[in-house]
Amino acid sequence: MEIKITRAETLKEKPDSSTLVFGQSFTDHMFIVDYYAGKGWQDARIVPYGPLQIDPAAKVLHYAQEIFEGLKAYRTADGSVQLFRPMDNIRRMNASAERLSLPQVPEDLALAGITELVKLEKDWVPSEEGTSLYIRPFVIGVDPALGVHSSHHCMYIVIVCPVGAYYPEGLAPVKIYVEDQDVRAVKGGTGMAKTGGNYAASLRAGDRAEAKGYTQVLWLDGLHRKYIEEVGAMNVMFKVNGKILTPDLNGSVLDGITRRSCIQLLKDWGYEVEERRISAEELFEAAKKGTMEEAWGTGTAAVVSPIGELAEGDEKVIINNNQIGPVTQRLYDELTGIQWGRVADPHDWIMKL
Repeated sequence: MEIKITRAETLKEKPDSSTLVFGQSFTDHMFIVDYYAGKGWQDARIVPYGPLQIDPAAKVLHYAQEIFEGLKAYRTADGSVQLFRPMDNIRRMNASAERLSLPQVPEDLALAGITELVKLEKDWVPSEEGTSLYIRPFVIGVDPALGVHSSHHCMYIVIVCPVGAYYPEGLAPVKIYVEDQDVRAVKGGTGMAKTGGNYAASLRAGDRAEAKGYTQVLWLDGLHRKYIEEVGAMNVMFKVNGKILTPDLNGSVLDGITRRSCIQLLKDWGYEVEERRISAEELFEAAKKGTMEEAWGTGTAAVVSPIGELAEGDEKVIINNNQIGPVTQRLYDELTGIQWGRVADPHDWIMKL
């Protein structure tokens, strides 16, 4: 499908890449393509970035029929730009679309919307250490009608923004609080989909954790209320007695792209990785016994984020003396090295533009 490009008449001033914050400065253009039931995807276009014109009765505003993804473009030392595992994001997006009763975006169209927009906005890809161009593809249902039904008119949109570190702490260990009141997801729900409602429902617990001085919450399963699932916007991993433990993909845990990448690298390095149910009690006991060696979160936004403190109620434990551990550091160095083109890419995860 041909993509029509309408260039912005006035270009924005680009932010200082040394002071970037996450998700606040957007580029000059965005990609849009419409879907109509019975007709398919039509009118692919790149247009000047600006407000969307949707009806106040649009399904997305009332029934949250929406999915999204997150990936990044990286500036290498030779000035070129590359993406990290974009097809994995597109396939996960379509899995989310199926769960939310949204139309599948053909993979070639979904990828073209990303690559053509990034190419047009290549001057926005920062080169400062630790910076990148964050890419946010999303699909929304925009039928202008109330009533709980799937939308017949949908839009696939891509916006991009230069970003620095996701957490203010950077690579300093974060403090995590085990959430014991709210539930993020249950098997059969939408926990495995990347949809806004999951994140909206997490805000209250996040606010409570922040008020107590914690960066994120560690979610427990919705049935037994004892097995850990995710940390806020990240998957989570623990090194206990030399083994790597991470919650299995049980239908309520997001299949993270960074999670997949970390598991592959850890296996490459000879570590035993156990994907299974892990109780919060098991983790606290390991920390008390001194067998909890490291803990970290994984995700596109933060890449790898070390965890230095874990708390539940009045109980808290310190992990690795509140320092980043060697495995966490190695994962961060290897992943970012591949993403920025500083080290070899043995698994063909990189797509050069």
